[in-house]
Amino acid sequence: MKYTEEHEWLRVEGDLVVVGITEHAAEQLGDVVFVELPEVDTEVAKDDEVVVIESVKAASDILAPLDGEIVEVNETLPDNPGLVNEDPLGDAWFFKMKIADMSELDSYMDEAEYKDFIG
Repeated sequence: MKYTEEHEWLRVEGDLVVVGITEHAAEQLGDVVFVELPEVDTEVAKDDEVVVIESVKAASDILAPLDGEIVEVNETLPDNPGLVNEDPLGDAWFFKMKIADMSELDSYMDEAEYKDFIG
């Protein structure tokens, strides 16, 4: 997995990149009460706001980590936003995207670098 400075994780599955938020981010948010996901087939540019999350503490946006196309969203999250707190690295992924250049992932942190970052 790769990690962004915005506390997103990126996991490659075949030719897709799965995007979610880290356990650290979920803890900082507190209890998540609302998740709004993007539409499938949406073209996004890096740093576009694509997901809205509201928690008891704050509202925040998840940004597109790369240029690409949203090809799938996690349909369980809008009805079960608490899953973000329960399993942020597993079942609570937000979306899957197709990107043109997988080498763009090389610019993101690996797990050891991310742990140092949140240190």
